[in-house]
Amino acid sequence: MIEQEHQLATRLDRIEPLYGDRMEAAQRHLDSLTKPPGSLGKLEAIARQIAGITGELAADLSKRAVIVMAGDHGVCEEGVSAFPAEVTPQMVFNFLAGGACVNVLARGAGADVYCVDMGVNADLVHDSLISCKTRKGTANMTKGPAMTREDAIGAIMAGFDLAEKLAADGYRMFATGEMGIGNTTASSALCAAFGAMSADEAVGLGTGIHEERRAHKVDVVNRALACNEPSPADPVGALAKVGGLEIAGLVGVILGAAANRRPVVIDGFISSAAALVAASIAPQAVAYMIGSHLSQEQGHRKLLEGIGLSPMIHLDMRLGEGTGAVLGFHVIDAAMRIMREMATFESAGVSRG
Repeated sequence: MIEQEHQLATRLDRIEPLYGDRMEAAQRHLDSLTKPPGSLGKLEAIARQIAGITGELAADLSKRAVIVMAGDHGVCEEGVSAFPAEVTPQMVFNFLAGGACVNVLARGAGADVYCVDMGVNADLVHDSLISCKTRKGTANMTKGPAMTREDAIGAIMAGFDLAEKLAADGYRMFATGEMGIGNTTASSALCAAFGAMSADEAVGLGTGIHEERRAHKVDVVNRALACNEPSPADPVGALAKVGGLEIAGLVGVILGAAANRRPVVIDGFISSAAALVAASIAPQAVAYMIGSHLSQEQGHRKLLEGIGLSPMIHLDMRLGEGTGAVLGFHVIDAAMRIMREMATFESAGVSRG
């Protein structure tokens, strides 16, 4: 355990600040373009951030990956979801067959989808499946910790190592995605554990439950918090107590992206819960995160604000899988095209205001 913690700490030491001089250069270039200063809003902020991450004014981010992590949750025993737990492995095979929404959107964005078994409660075999399973799902967090601290760190390390491998393979940008029936319950518990909001504020309708079941879900989250007493002062411990294996894996992906100077586009509520944990473990990693969309989950806006992320788009989505993050790729591409192709006042012969 001590060695595992040391290995993680060593990896986190590699997360460096953004290149401030390149961000200043990006801003000078943006101010030279044929437009009023700051008139492209978040597109300009994205361009500055990408320059700071990569050191390039107009980085080529065309090789990009969506990492979809899957895991099951013991808290499903409490009847918190509109769908049965069997849907998790079924959807994994849908991802692998290319038939899920994230696959469709990824093809449109020129992104490769990698599906990872972090802790599905089934024996899954497929040539394209990446298996990082340490256990078959978490335990019921209303009766004790969802997983051991060793499980949580192992999942974080697996996500980190996968991001590192993909970076070494030439991928320049990542999106987070997930699949796991019951994971909005775990994410809500994490939000409350880290003080982002109360359980009642965090718990939404998830897969489409009615208000009566939402109230039950709030009670489940409160029971899990009372049983485990997770502390934000120990983010890994809190993750182990009320989190999920796929959430822990995404924490690792986010931290691995930052350590390898890769922008990581954060999807919806569950991915944002992973980002919250990652930010608590390594605050310097936030500079590498890009918020994609504002989901319909009622706690998502406050969660993003707590991390310091601003969503690019708002389409009333609540699917997960990485769908909103993949759509965010198009906005980032637009920011890079502006940096590469837009005329300056001088080149266009246009008078400045």
